[in-house]
Amino acid sequence: MKPLFSAIIILIIGFVSMQNPMLAQNAPSIYEAKVDSLMNLMTLEEKIGQTVMYGGGWSVTGPTISTDNKKFIREGSVGAMLNVYSAKGTRDLQKVAVEETRLGIPLLFGYDVIHGHRTIFPINLGLAASWDLNLIEQSSRIAAEEASAEGLHWTFAPMVDIARDPRWGRISEGAGEDVYLGSEIAKAYVKGFQGDDLSKNNTILACAKHYVAYGAAQAGRDYHTVNMSEDELRNVYLPPFKATVDVGVETFMSAFNELNGVPTSGNKFTLRDILKGEWDFKGFVVSDYTSINEMIPHGFAKDEKDAARIGMNTGVDMDMMGSVYRLHLKKLIAEGSVDEAFVDEACRRILLAKFKLGLFDDPYRYSDETREKETIYKPEFLKTARVAAAASSVLLKNDHYALPLDKAKTIALIGPLAKDDYHINGNWGGAGDRKGKSISIYEGLQEHLKDSQMLYAKGCDIVKDDETGFQEAINAAKKADVVVLVMGEDHGMSGEAASRTNLKIPGIQPKLIKKIREAVPNKKIILVLMNGRPLNLSEEVNLVDAILEAWYPGTMGGSGVADVLFGAYNPSAKLTTTFPRNVGQVPIYYNMKNTGRPIPESNPTEDYKSNYIDVPNTPLFPFGFGLSYTTFEYSDLTLSSTTISVNDTLTATATITNTGNYDGNEIVQLYIHDRVGSITRPVKELKGFQKIALKKGESKTVSFTISVEDLKFYNNEHKFTVEPGEFEIAIAPSSDFKFKNSFTLKE
Repeated sequence: MKPLFSAIIILIIGFVSMQNPMLAQNAPSIYEAKVDSLMNLMTLEEKIGQTVMYGGGWSVTGPTISTDNKKFIREGSVGAMLNVYSAKGTRDLQKVAVEETRLGIPLLFGYDVIHGHRTIFPINLGLAASWDLNLIEQSSRIAAEEASAEGLHWTFAPMVDIARDPRWGRISEGAGEDVYLGSEIAKAYVKGFQGDDLSKNNTILACAKHYVAYGAAQAGRDYHTVNMSEDELRNVYLPPFKATVDVGVETFMSAFNELNGVPTSGNKFTLRDILKGEWDFKGFVVSDYTSINEMIPHGFAKDEKDAARIGMNTGVDMDMMGSVYRLHLKKLIAEGSVDEAFVDEACRRILLAKFKLGLFDDPYRYSDETREKETIYKPEFLKTARVAAAASSVLLKNDHYALPLDKAKTIALIGPLAKDDYHINGNWGGAGDRKGKSISIYEGLQEHLKDSQMLYAKGCDIVKDDETGFQEAINAAKKADVVVLVMGEDHGMSGEAASRTNLKIPGIQPKLIKKIREAVPNKKIILVLMNGRPLNLSEEVNLVDAILEAWYPGTMGGSGVADVLFGAYNPSAKLTTTFPRNVGQVPIYYNMKNTGRPIPESNPTEDYKSNYIDVPNTPLFPFGFGLSYTTFEYSDLTLSSTTISVNDTLTATATITNTGNYDGNEIVQLYIHDRVGSITRPVKELKGFQKIALKKGESKTVSFTISVEDLKFYNNEHKFTVEPGEFEIAIAPSSDFKFKNSFTLKE
């Protein structure tokens, strides 16, 4: 039977393509005709099989559920595989699906390609700090090149959750706290992964995750509860997801958390009503790892069968690792608990993605061992990764011109991460070779220095309470002209299931910083940080002369960071997430709401106001902040008009001058404030940015155009609209400013 059915499918697909070969490549209607033809041949069991994903066991990203994968593939009971990569590995499993099943439907292979596949880029929170959309898109394009060369069709990225709580480990995977910037970065990632034509074999499906509001988990604890108003959901947490739909993202992932009492993998309001209804999303939704099953401990489903019913009825098209669809959907349909039309819809969406990727034309087109060898770790990929590491490094402090380093000086390089080539890739380091390819900070400095100019001492471990290395570090500091400390977190301290209540640099590293400062009170000390979240640096900021936030900079991190330290690259990155003074301020973010008792500027210590009695309300480092080796002056903010109507646009311009001694890049930011609304509005909202290059002494005029679309929000009736009134406006280097200009939107 199998050869006959395969022949029929080939004839059907070929016939449809021949009717209009120009349309067959790209037009959704042609793909849909192919899908319908195939589905007419499928049994219910085979349709259910397309909704099932199992793991290959190559890496573990959650609780393992044992399955006989090849057995289920041969039965047509699996539509996709997780954690299988390499040209040979994917070809071997694809061969089972295509040549040993009744209909020969190819598998989808998915993997967590989060910030690179083989060539690892800075963690997403770090890369976001570049504010460079072209670079971000380029990074995901390179990731897609490498991943597709190793047989992968699909990545579970980008993570577009707005995250405002640094205790949450997964803040490292996103773009930070801002809605506008997060939406723009989300679109850049999708464009890079999916390219301009999915039928090319160097593209992979992107996946917008985690839908939705996962970044608002209570107390920053992973997988935890979320409660928020619909206004907050629509104005803050949904927009980045909508942005990915607008640029054609092919898949979504439902989250682990519950939202207002309903787990997001069983939430009809967000999945069927908004995503597939309001937004008309045409792709498919996959659950997060066993998140359908987890509706049981949530207290929303009574057992796995009930969970399967809820998941399918509410719009989750594919079950990742949970087995509940494979085990229960057929019976649920027979009982009338699940409409078979929902399974047909899910199957159709999944098959459509496979057709778009060209897998029915050539199931092995992604599994080419020659291409694999030629593609991974290409020199041009590594070069881009080096630039990305430099472009992502945020200069938080630079007193007394401590940086850039003088190549004529002797440097004491100290810290548990100074020679590290493992943690430097960060969490979700893909298939990157941590010990073979990654460049440490030590190796990066060696490119710029003679061996005699660098004195190395580890000093201590990241978390162990062992001070036996302190003296060696102190001795090195005393002998050197300048001290560079490389400290931070273990890569496993951020990412999934890595929430922390203590935001200090871990272990005894802070103690070593104090000891070195005491030993060399008059020498310049530079602190280079590797971490996946904002840290409490309130003590360290007073102990060192310079702080460079390098995040986890990836495969070429050591070289890129060294380029910044020696001034080969003038830092321009700026924070996309607020750094608190201590954990007691959390959550803290720039675009908060005001209170009825704000602190007056004229009397900041006035009593009975919304403040703390032990620290200021202000953060240690605000959103949008980052220093350069040069300085910039902002002047001459002008508006094309102070009054506009709903059909007008407004142009805001300012002059930016490089007043320092180095050529540099500046990220110019546009903010507004809607003074009065039917629901209260944030005190500031980012609405635009430009990254400009200025030679020393040079001035440029920067212009932003504001339309009514930029002023819209979901009002008290949950309608996306604009309300006439007064708006404050500013062009600034960071979110730390006071508005001085305004305009009025007329009725």
